[in-house]
Parts: sequence; structure tokens; C-alpha cells
Amino acid sequence: MLCEQVTKAATRREFLETAGLGFGGLAASCLLAEDAVAEPKANPFAAKPAPLPAMAKSVIVLFMHGGPSHLDTFDPKPLLQRYDGQPVPESFRTRDFQFTKMDKVPLLGTPRTFGRYGDSGLEVSDLFQNVARHADDLAVVRSCHHDGFTHITGQNWMNTGWAQVGRPSLGSWVVYGLGTEGENLPAYVVMLDGGIKSGSPAYGSGFLPAMYQGTVLRSEGPPILNIRRSGLEAPERQRLLMDKLEWFNRRHLERRAGDSELEARIKAYELAFRMQTSAPEVVDISSESAATQTLYGLDDAVTRPFGKQCLLARRMVERGVRFVQLYSGCGNNGASPGWDGHNQIDYNHETMAAQVDRPIGGLLEDLKSRGLLERTLVVWGGDFGRTPFTDGGEGGARNNAGRDHNPYGFTVWMAGGGVKGGKVIGATDEIGLNALDDKVHVHDLHATILTLLGLDHEHLTYPFQGRDYRLTDVGGHNNLASRLTSG
Repeated sequence: MLCEQVTKAATRREFLETAGLGFGGLAASCLLAEDAVAEPKANPFAAKPAPLPAMAKSVIVLFMHGGPSHLDTFDPKPLLQRYDGQPVPESFRTRDFQFTKMDKVPLLGTPRTFGRYGDSGLEVSDLFQNVARHADDLAVVRSCHHDGFTHITGQNWMNTGWAQVGRPSLGSWVVYGLGTEGENLPAYVVMLDGGIKSGSPAYGSGFLPAMYQGTVLRSEGPPILNIRRSGLEAPERQRLLMDKLEWFNRRHLERRAGDSELEARIKAYELAFRMQTSAPEVVDISSESAATQTLYGLDDAVTRPFGKQCLLARRMVERGVRFVQLYSGCGNNGASPGWDGHNQIDYNHETMAAQVDRPIGGLLEDLKSRGLLERTLVVWGGDFGRTPFTDGGEGGARNNAGRDHNPYGFTVWMAGGGVKGGKVIGATDEIGLNALDDKVHVHDLHATILTLLGLDHEHLTYPFQGRDYRLTDVGGHNNLASRLTSG
């Protein structure tokens, strides 16, 4: 009897010990089994075939924060020069414009000199002499317009196609529609030299899943913080930890279906892991030759900041990044006027152009020499244009010689990505106030960019609050694309 009790006790102890160890083994084997049998997770950033014939694969947007004057850069107006200092003609003083002092301020000609460049004879001001060397690659659209009179609304229009915040940015729509060809870098990259007046919604994802928002690279110090491996753990063990973290995060997400921010965070962990091997290399420009660095102006303190952005943009599209946006003129979290030339616009634009002209010219030359320009669409523009009359107190305050905001007629130029350069599309009126011929609304501009990428702006939609939304809302025409790509 006693022997039987001891035997049973021993058996019970052995069973509990064995079972206790078995529970742990069962849990581990279950996790490993799930990893083994789980289907590969779909990558939302995986490259997708373009629905339409595509001219471009990547986009670089050069955004001049503050609103550059078309009248001093790419849209010469001889009549404005002739009537410099005189009152605005009565025929231009319509109620359609939001200028309360138009009848009290004089017209303002430009002190800049325009020249004809390239075989096409494209007219460009002396502010952009390096860009002008590529005149035969530029298609200058002089008839752009929208309805955003303030910086915030203007930047929202140009970046999201809508005046108010909450809509997805152009870059987000592009990545949503096409994904990216680079698996180890962000699909949509933004480079700033400070804060922008419209804030992060200008490059945000709006109501699209949060994973499609732009990734900001810092302008000072390491472009991406904490991107290098610590060296404390072997890559294999870090990979195992990332897989387990993914498993737990996915279980957490199952109970919170539709949480796009949580989904974006999960994807960010995985992307950050992959970027540890690729991002340090792409942001390390020391491997570039001295000639290339000089081409972008890295040998000059004035051109170096924007030159570095331009060089990084080339390196990124070279590695498959889909959409890159560079901002010039933010400065000190938006405190700098940037291109916002309300006062002393000639000094303002001369200062700003000196920072970007050489880098942009270098970018175009470098892309072309590497065979990248034909598949990379480069777009230059800003919030809006500037007025043909002064912006000051009553009587004109010509001593300030600045210009007000003008969303009613301004210039955007494009190069590469199937665009045939050396041409001008559209026109403003005789003094450059209003888009007149072949008017191009921002929705038309966005529709055209999508078309060049092989996307149909009417079919690239996303369901939100009971209806399908698109970048171009209920407007937009892509007929500009055929004009840009025809010889």
C-alpha cells in the first residue's frame, strides 16, 4: 500500500514536471508553427503595375516655400515694364480678385534681365542662369491657378488639391496607387529646411492609411535618427525579435480593426529594421565624387543645404523611392520669409535663387547624365505667384518694392518623365495678373502628374465617409499630358 502511494506520488510529480515543461514547449512550438505556416504578409508598399502606359516612375518636387514670383523668373511681361510705376489699368480691377488696394498701388516691373536659352529660345530670368542651361528640357506652364490666397490654403491646394486640411497629399496618392520599387527605403520622402506654414498635413496621408504619409528627413545632423545598428545584438537575433514583435502587434491589431495608425506603426518597425542596412548608405554622400559634389554646390556654404537635398533626392530615386519632395525657404520653423517677397522682392528672390539655382541645375544635369531624367518627373513651383503691382501702404510704398500673393496666374515647370522640353504652355494676361490662355487649375496639374505616372486620376479613389474620394475631387483634366509629351 505504501509502495503504491509512493509510486503514484512519484508518477504525479513526474507528470507535473513533464507537463510543466511541456506547456512551455507547446507555447514555443505553437509560435514557431504559426511562423512556419503563416502566409507571407502582403507588403502595402510593393510596386504595383501602372494601369496606363507610364512615362515616369518617380517624382521629385522642388517646392519654393512662400510663393516665387513668376514675373521675375519664368514669365516676362514687356508691357509691365513699360508701365512700371503707373496705376493698375481699370480693365484689370475686377471684383474677382481679393486685392483691396489694387486701385491705390502702382504696377511694378522687374529689375531682372530675361534671356533666351537653348535651341528653343525659352525665356528665363538671370535669377536662374544654371537652370536656364537646361531650357530645352523644361516645359514651362505659365497659366496655373487655384483659389488659395493665403500661404496655408495655397500650400494645401498645391500639395493636396484642397484648401482645407485633411485630404491626402499628392505623394500619398502616388504611393497608394503605385507602391515603390525600393523595399528598404521609405516610399515617400520629404526634406525640409525648417517648418512649413501649412504644417505636416501638406505631406500627410489625410484619410488614406497613415502608412502612406511622407517620411521627413532632418536637415541638420543625421537625416534619420537611430538608424545604425547598436552592435549589441546579432542581426539574426534582432530579426527573431522583430518577427515576434510583429506577431504580438498583429494580435493587438486584430482587436482594433481599421486602426490605420497602429497598422502604420507595425509597418514602420519592419521598415526601420530593413533601413538599418540601406539608409546609412543612401544618406552617406561621401562616396560621391568631388566633381559630383561640386556640381550640386556642396563646395559653397550658400548652396550646400539645398544642394545636399538635391543630391539625396537623386540617390533616392536611383534606389527606387517613388516620391521625393524638397522644400526651399522654410527656415527657422517658418520664421524666415522664404520666397514670400512682400518687401524688397528683388533682394528676397536674389537671395533665395542663389541658394537653389546651382543645385537644381546640377540635379537636372546629373539625372540626365545617368539616364534617370527620362524616368524621373521633376516639378518646380510654390504656393502661388506674385502680383504685378506693389504690396505696401497707400500710394504704393515703392521703396519696399514687394509683391502680394497671386493664386490667379502663376508658373510651374516640369522636366523629365516623358516631358518634351523647350516649350511654354499657357499664358497670363499682359501684366501677369490672371491666367488667360490654356488655363491649368491645380486639379489639372495633379491629373497630369498622375497620368505621366500611368495612373487614371478618375479611377484612383479611396472610400471615405460614404463616398469615393480622389486627388482631383470632381474636377481635373489630363489633356495637359499630351501637350507635355508631344514633340
